[in-house]
Amino acid sequence: MEEVAQGSAGAAGDAVTTGSKHDVAPTSGKIPVHTKASLLDSGEDVEMSNDDTDEEDTSELPSLEDLGLTEIQNAAEENSNTSIKEMNEEARSRAGNEDSPQEPDDEWLQVLGNGLLKKKVLVAGQSQEPRPQKGQNVTVRLKMALEDGTEVEEDPNRCFTVGDGDVIQALDLCVQLMDQDEVALIISDAKYAYGSLGSSEPSVPSNATVHLEVQLLSVSDSPDLELLSGKERLLLANKKRERGNAYFLRSEYVFAISSYDIALNIVNSSSKVDFLEGEEDELMNVKVKCLNNLAAAQLKLEHFEAALKSSNAALQHQPNNVKALFRKGKVLALQGEYTEAILVLRKAAQLEPSNKAIQAELSQVVRKQSEQRTTEQAMYRKMLGDIALPPRCPPSPSSWRIPWKWLFGATVVAVGGVAMSVIIAART
Repeated sequence: MEEVAQGSAGAAGDAVTTGSKHDVAPTSGKIPVHTKASLLDSGEDVEMSNDDTDEEDTSELPSLEDLGLTEIQNAAEENSNTSIKEMNEEARSRAGNEDSPQEPDDEWLQVLGNGLLKKKVLVAGQSQEPRPQKGQNVTVRLKMALEDGTEVEEDPNRCFTVGDGDVIQALDLCVQLMDQDEVALIISDAKYAYGSLGSSEPSVPSNATVHLEVQLLSVSDSPDLELLSGKERLLLANKKRERGNAYFLRSEYVFAISSYDIALNIVNSSSKVDFLEGEEDELMNVKVKCLNNLAAAQLKLEHFEAALKSSNAALQHQPNNVKALFRKGKVLALQGEYTEAILVLRKAAQLEPSNKAIQAELSQVVRKQSEQRTTEQAMYRKMLGDIALPPRCPPSPSSWRIPWKWLFGATVVAVGGVAMSVIIAART
């Protein structure tokens, strides 16, 4: 399929050329958005209404099937009798007792070396098994609590793809350091959890440190994208796109771009399976949505060339896509290309005459173009100065002498001719 513009943390907008394998089963956990879920579902355009992601809801994804725990996993869970709340209370009691010895630092692994993310093994796992790698699917048992012990989330089977940004960074990073069946306690600063915005589902306040109790249940390779059916491909691409929408609503545009790129890679990958009737059109609609949302995220990061490339890619598939026209016009205006921007926005306005956002943007661009011309004219006058035209001199008397002489001569000739005619006539 055709390569499309992609964005990255450094410079968004390169074509999608690399592919990775992804999970088919959608995540059963909550998307950490500190916004009403209806905003994500509606997906209206913030530039043109109250949101900046595409519309058209996707049907609710089916939940994961329960995988069940093995006997070893059940035994490991029974051996882990200390809950997160009890460990927090124990830590507070140790902090309150100055005479009690502190917990040895070597029990905690400083994941990033900055003290903001650390991991402690509660129950050792099967070290002979390889640890999860990026691109693999993992299933974990998850409990999340705040520092005061308040449990905010519990999921016996959380499935996600490592490195795809399906979960918070703390879990995504630490699961790569876990062995099969291992139970670990993770303490993460808000920077690697829900940040300054917090989350409404799960209920996490802003700038909150979170405690995670995680057990790694299974690790598996992601399926080959070329072997996915049309339905599976649609579900997976929509899941990644919706994750990007969640990041966008949190103003985490770099992560949003990454999710949209993954969704585009899923849609664009070649297939060895025949699609059912209508599935290719649905995939194309998902692709255009991802390109539009990708352009919106790139525009927020002021990656104008990348946003223009993404908008043009969307217009190649749907030339009359109003959102792509709107964003292209906006990017051109921001680049100072007012004439071309006006043409693009006028086309969008013709397609949707009642769209107030387009009309407002068009009026603003026209005004800016007029201001630019006025400024340029003033600048030119200042540079060239007031150059007076040379005075027009009245014609000199000498310029009139020649015509009068010719006129006098012509009169004499005429009179002479008449006289000669009279003389000749008299003689005859």
